[in-house]
Amino acid sequence: MKTSAVIVCAGSSTRMGGVNKILLPLGERLVIGVTMLAFEKCESITEIVIVARESDIPAIRAEAESAGITKLKECTIGGETRQQSVINGIRCISKDTELVAIHDGARPLVKPEHIEKAVKDAYVFGGATLGVPVKDTIKVVEDDIITDTPPRKSLYITQTPQIFKKKLYYEGIDFALEHNLDFTDDCQLVEAIGGKVYMTTGDYTNIKITTPEDIKIAETLLEMR
Repeated sequence: MKTSAVIVCAGSSTRMGGVNKILLPLGERLVIGVTMLAFEKCESITEIVIVARESDIPAIRAEAESAGITKLKECTIGGETRQQSVINGIRCISKDTELVAIHDGARPLVKPEHIEKAVKDAYVFGGATLGVPVKDTIKVVEDDIITDTPPRKSLYITQTPQIFKKKLYYEGIDFALEHNLDFTDDCQLVEAIGGKVYMTTGDYTNIKITTPEDIKIAETLLEMR
Protein backbone atom coordinates (compact mmCIF):
# COMPACT_ATOMS: atom_id res chain seq x y z
CA MET A 1 0.00 0.00 0.00
CA LYS A 2 2.19 2.83 -1.24
CA THR A 3 0.80 5.90 0.48
CA SER A 4 1.79 9.52 -0.10
CA ALA A 5 1.23 11.95 2.77
CA VAL A 6 0.24 15.46 1.76
CA ILE A 7 0.67 17.70 4.80
CA VAL A 8 -1.09 21.02 4.41
CA CYS A 9 0.19 24.03 6.35
CA ALA A 10 -0.41 27.00 4.06
CA GLY A 11 -2.94 28.84 6.26
CA SER A 12 -2.63 32.44 7.39
CA SER A 13 -2.71 31.64 11.15
CA THR A 14 -5.07 34.56 11.78
CA ARG A 15 -6.37 33.01 15.03
CA MET A 16 -2.78 32.77 16.28
CA GLY A 17 -2.36 36.52 15.94
CA GLY A 18 -0.38 36.11 12.74
CA VAL A 19 2.20 33.81 14.35
CA ASN A 20 2.87 30.79 12.15
CA LYS A 21 1.77 27.89 14.34
CA ILE A 22 3.65 25.20 12.41
CA LEU A 23 6.97 26.91 13.20
CA LEU A 24 6.33 27.23 16.93
CA PRO A 25 8.46 25.12 19.29
CA LEU A 26 6.85 21.91 20.56
CA GLY A 27 8.99 19.78 22.82
CA GLU A 28 12.41 19.38 21.23
CA ARG A 29 11.16 20.17 17.74
CA LEU A 30 8.91 22.60 15.87
CA VAL A 31 5.24 21.76 15.36
CA ILE A 32 5.80 20.77 11.73
CA GLY A 33 8.77 18.63 12.76
CA VAL A 34 6.65 16.63 15.21
CA THR A 35 4.00 16.22 12.51
CA MET A 36 6.49 14.96 9.94
CA LEU A 37 8.02 12.52 12.43
CA ALA A 38 4.64 10.83 12.94
CA PHE A 39 4.47 10.01 9.23
CA GLU A 40 8.18 9.22 8.98
CA LYS A 41 7.61 6.38 11.49
CA CYS A 42 4.80 4.78 9.42
CA GLU A 43 5.87 1.84 7.25
CA SER A 44 3.01 2.41 4.79
CA ILE A 45 3.97 6.07 4.18
CA THR A 46 6.46 6.11 1.32
CA GLU A 47 6.80 9.88 0.83
CA ILE A 48 5.82 13.21 2.33
CA VAL A 49 4.78 16.33 0.42
CA ILE A 50 4.50 19.61 2.34
CA VAL A 51 2.21 22.40 1.15
CA ALA A 52 3.13 25.73 2.73
CA ARG A 53 3.58 29.43 2.25
CA GLU A 54 6.61 30.12 0.10
CA SER A 55 8.28 32.14 2.85
CA ASP A 56 8.04 29.18 5.26
CA ILE A 57 9.54 26.52 3.01
CA PRO A 58 13.23 27.15 3.89
CA ALA A 59 12.45 26.80 7.62
CA ILE A 60 10.42 23.63 6.98
CA ARG A 61 13.25 22.07 4.96
CA ALA A 62 15.73 22.96 7.70
CA GLU A 63 13.47 21.39 10.34
CA ALA A 64 13.07 18.23 8.24
CA GLU A 65 16.85 17.89 7.97
CA SER A 66 17.34 18.54 11.68
CA ALA A 67 14.65 15.97 12.59
CA GLY A 68 16.14 13.31 10.31
CA ILE A 69 13.18 13.15 7.96
CA THR A 70 14.10 10.90 5.01
CA LYS A 71 10.70 10.68 3.30
CA LEU A 72 10.27 14.36 2.41
CA LYS A 73 9.84 14.39 -1.37
CA GLU A 74 8.76 17.94 -2.08
CA CYS A 75 7.70 21.27 -0.60
CA THR A 76 5.23 23.19 -2.73
CA ILE A 77 3.33 26.46 -2.43
CA GLY A 78 -0.28 26.55 -1.22
CA GLY A 79 -3.28 27.98 -3.03
CA GLU A 80 -5.94 30.50 -2.07
CA THR A 81 -8.11 27.84 -0.40
CA ARG A 82 -7.42 24.59 1.42
CA GLN A 83 -8.74 22.56 -1.50
CA GLN A 84 -6.46 24.38 -3.92
CA SER A 85 -3.52 23.78 -1.57
CA VAL A 86 -4.27 20.05 -1.44
CA ILE A 87 -4.48 19.91 -5.23
CA ASN A 88 -1.05 21.58 -5.45
CA GLY A 89 0.29 18.88 -3.14
CA ILE A 90 -1.39 16.06 -5.06
CA ARG A 91 0.41 17.20 -8.22
CA CYS A 92 3.74 16.38 -6.53
CA ILE A 93 3.07 12.78 -5.50
CA SER A 94 4.63 9.79 -7.26
CA LYS A 95 2.85 8.07 -10.13
CA ASP A 96 2.87 4.68 -8.41
CA THR A 97 1.12 5.98 -5.28
CA GLU A 98 -1.93 3.91 -4.33
CA LEU A 99 -3.33 5.97 -1.48
CA VAL A 100 -3.19 9.65 -0.56
CA ALA A 101 -3.19 10.69 3.11
CA ILE A 102 -4.11 14.35 3.58
CA HIS A 103 -3.18 15.81 6.95
CA ASP A 104 -3.26 19.15 8.72
CA GLY A 105 0.25 20.29 9.51
CA ALA A 106 -1.09 21.75 12.75
CA ARG A 107 -2.09 18.28 14.07
CA PRO A 108 1.33 17.20 15.35
CA LEU A 109 0.11 14.69 17.95
CA VAL A 110 -1.39 12.18 15.54
CA LYS A 111 -0.12 8.70 16.45
CA PRO A 112 1.63 6.53 13.84
CA GLU A 113 -0.46 3.50 14.82
CA HIS A 114 -3.65 5.44 14.09
CA ILE A 115 -2.28 6.56 10.72
CA GLU A 116 -1.55 2.93 9.84
CA LYS A 117 -5.03 1.87 10.95
CA ALA A 118 -6.67 4.53 8.76
CA VAL A 119 -4.49 3.50 5.80
CA LYS A 120 -5.71 -0.09 6.10
CA ASP A 121 -9.35 1.02 6.35
CA ALA A 122 -8.99 3.30 3.32
CA TYR A 123 -7.54 0.42 1.32
CA VAL A 124 -10.65 -1.65 2.10
CA PHE A 125 -13.37 1.01 1.81
CA GLY A 126 -11.78 3.44 -0.64
CA GLY A 127 -11.58 6.21 1.95
CA ALA A 128 -11.11 6.62 5.69
CA THR A 129 -10.66 9.43 8.17
CA LEU A 130 -9.59 9.56 11.78
CA GLY A 131 -12.23 10.82 14.18
CA VAL A 132 -13.66 10.50 17.68
CA PRO A 133 -17.21 10.42 19.07
CA VAL A 134 -18.47 13.77 20.36
CA LYS A 135 -18.60 14.02 24.15
CA ASP A 136 -21.11 16.85 24.39
CA THR A 137 -24.73 17.19 23.33
CA ILE A 138 -24.88 19.10 20.05
CA LYS A 139 -27.62 21.60 19.25
CA VAL A 140 -28.69 22.97 15.87
CA VAL A 141 -29.34 26.70 16.26
CA GLU A 142 -31.03 29.16 13.90
CA ASP A 143 -31.38 32.84 14.81
CA ASP A 144 -30.20 31.99 18.34
CA ILE A 145 -33.02 29.47 18.82
CA ILE A 146 -32.39 25.73 19.22
CA THR A 147 -34.14 23.92 16.40
CA ASP A 148 -32.86 20.36 16.75
CA THR A 149 -30.81 18.01 18.92
CA PRO A 150 -29.10 15.33 16.79
CA PRO A 151 -28.57 11.96 18.51
CA ARG A 152 -25.08 12.06 20.02
CA LYS A 153 -24.32 8.41 19.27
CA SER A 154 -24.16 9.17 15.54
CA LEU A 155 -21.94 12.27 15.77
CA TYR A 156 -18.15 12.26 15.40
CA ILE A 157 -15.47 14.93 15.45
CA THR A 158 -13.57 14.57 12.20
CA GLN A 159 -9.78 14.74 12.33
CA THR A 160 -6.97 14.06 9.89
CA PRO A 161 -5.36 12.29 8.14
CA GLN A 162 -8.13 11.69 5.66
CA ILE A 163 -6.98 8.91 3.36
CA PHE A 164 -8.29 7.87 -0.06
CA LYS A 165 -7.45 5.65 -2.97
CA LYS A 166 -5.75 7.91 -5.47
CA LYS A 167 -8.15 7.20 -8.32
CA LEU A 168 -11.19 7.97 -6.14
CA TYR A 169 -9.71 11.23 -4.93
CA TYR A 170 -8.82 12.29 -8.47
CA GLU A 171 -12.44 11.70 -9.47
CA GLY A 172 -13.53 13.92 -6.59
CA ILE A 173 -11.15 16.67 -7.67
CA ASP A 174 -12.44 16.51 -11.24
CA PHE A 175 -16.03 16.75 -10.00
CA ALA A 176 -15.28 19.71 -7.75
CA LEU A 177 -13.43 21.61 -10.47
CA GLU A 178 -16.10 20.85 -13.07
CA HIS A 179 -18.89 22.15 -10.81
CA ASN A 180 -16.88 25.03 -9.31
CA LEU A 181 -17.11 23.56 -5.80
CA ASP A 182 -14.62 24.25 -3.03
CA PHE A 183 -14.69 22.01 0.03
CA THR A 184 -13.02 22.64 3.39
CA ASP A 185 -13.01 18.91 4.15
CA ASP A 186 -11.57 16.21 1.89
CA CYS A 187 -14.23 13.70 2.90
CA GLN A 188 -16.87 16.05 1.47
CA LEU A 189 -15.11 15.94 -1.87
CA VAL A 190 -15.31 12.14 -1.98
CA GLU A 191 -18.83 12.06 -0.53
CA ALA A 192 -19.96 14.38 -3.35
CA ILE A 193 -19.27 11.65 -5.93
CA GLY A 194 -20.87 8.90 -3.85
CA GLY A 195 -17.66 7.51 -2.38
CA LYS A 196 -17.71 5.72 0.97
CA VAL A 197 -15.52 7.02 3.77
CA TYR A 198 -14.90 4.85 6.82
CA MET A 199 -14.67 6.53 10.23
CA THR A 200 -11.52 5.16 11.87
CA THR A 201 -11.58 5.84 15.59
CA GLY A 202 -8.48 7.64 16.80
CA ASP A 203 -8.16 9.48 20.10
CA TYR A 204 -8.84 12.90 21.59
CA THR A 205 -5.18 13.92 21.76
CA ASN A 206 -5.05 14.44 17.98
CA ILE A 207 -5.87 18.11 18.44
CA LYS A 208 -5.46 20.86 15.88
CA ILE A 209 -3.38 23.82 17.01
CA THR A 210 -5.52 26.83 16.15
CA THR A 211 -5.31 29.33 19.02
CA PRO A 212 -2.45 30.25 21.42
CA GLU A 213 -3.79 28.08 24.26
CA ASP A 214 -3.72 25.03 21.97
CA ILE A 215 0.09 25.01 21.87
CA LYS A 216 0.18 24.84 25.67
CA ILE A 217 -2.28 21.94 25.62
CA ALA A 218 -0.18 20.18 22.97
CA GLU A 219 2.96 20.62 25.09
CA THR A 220 1.22 19.01 28.06
CA LEU A 221 -0.08 16.10 25.97
CA LEU A 222 3.37 15.56 24.47
CA GLU A 223 4.97 15.49 27.92
CA MET A 224 2.38 12.89 29.07
CA ARG A 225 3.64 10.53 26.37
